[in-house]
Amino acid sequence: MRKHILIILALFLSVCASAQKIGPGYIIGFYNLENLFDTYHDEGKNDYQYLPDGSNNWTEAKYEKKLHNMATVIRAMADDNGRFHTILGVSEIENRHVLEDLVSQPEIAAANFQIVHFDGPDRRGVDVGLLYRPDQFKVLESRSIPYTFDSEIEFEMTKEEQEQFRTRDILMVRGTIEGEMYAFFVCHLPSRLGSKGNDLRSRGAEIAYQTSVELMRTYPGIKIAVMGDMNDNPDNDSMVIYMHGRETLEEMGPEDFFDPFLSMFKAGYGSLAYQGEWCIFDIILVNGAMVNSGKNRLLPLVRQRKKVFYGRIFQKDFMTQQDGQYKGTPFRTYSSGAFVGGYSDHYPTYILIGKK
Repeated sequence: MRKHILIILALFLSVCASAQKIGPGYIIGFYNLENLFDTYHDEGKNDYQYLPDGSNNWTEAKYEKKLHNMATVIRAMADDNGRFHTILGVSEIENRHVLEDLVSQPEIAAANFQIVHFDGPDRRGVDVGLLYRPDQFKVLESRSIPYTFDSEIEFEMTKEEQEQFRTRDILMVRGTIEGEMYAFFVCHLPSRLGSKGNDLRSRGAEIAYQTSVELMRTYPGIKIAVMGDMNDNPDNDSMVIYMHGRETLEEMGPEDFFDPFLSMFKAGYGSLAYQGEWCIFDIILVNGAMVNSGKNRLLPLVRQRKKVFYGRIFQKDFMTQQDGQYKGTPFRTYSSGAFVGGYSDHYPTYILIGKK
């Protein structure tokens, strides 16, 4: 009995010590869940690949394994940080049902994550969503922002092609943390596959930026984080020109965004391997109000790197392919058409906001 008590005490102190390392605050993160589909057909969606009789033979057992894996990563981040995320944006999820199944997994049920989700127009049926802890974040407003071509950007698509184009909406959720107003945008910008041009991702970033500026002007002092799978690196035009992402705090103008992952990308870090190269598509940018004013401010996350960076790419050995052609890259669910039972082809990213 005494031995059991000592073990429990040691585990408790370990969690407390982990929390103390990063200081008091709230974890804000993003995770591409890599095709989290259930086993049922959604009317109007091209989800046939992820059905029991589809090309992936997507059975209930595979779906349950996928849910367990995603929950395992979220729990591993909580164990590492000494707390669950306050906000976790997600992408590549089929519908609200898969998020309900995810948050009820025993690994993360204690977080009591609540869900914000809207069905979007993506032809393949993947959406974005937001998980949040209601004891820390109080939702005031949420809306789905459609992708449009109302821009001065010169698009490669013809008008007819634009009318047929369907991609993910951008999710915006506004609320409060400790009485201060925040807005979180979750994006999954158009893919690079199928010869989709940079112009499409630039337009998606422009939509997120313009909506953010509207909020900053309507609610002076609001703190904003724009996160997502941008399908671009932090130094691409979509992030630098159209999202106004800046590498340092000193470069920021009144309506610019700080991109903590730009310096990480230049230093050689990556959240996924794309065409044989490390990239950071999983980006979180924050506005000046989150950095400079109020009770909360952005704090360094990556303790083991001597607080050099403000962002963190979360990677553990179990999330990484240990052998074969893709050794050292994220351990994904499918590889070369075969189910390998991995986690995601992206590593999650996050930041910490905390008290001064």
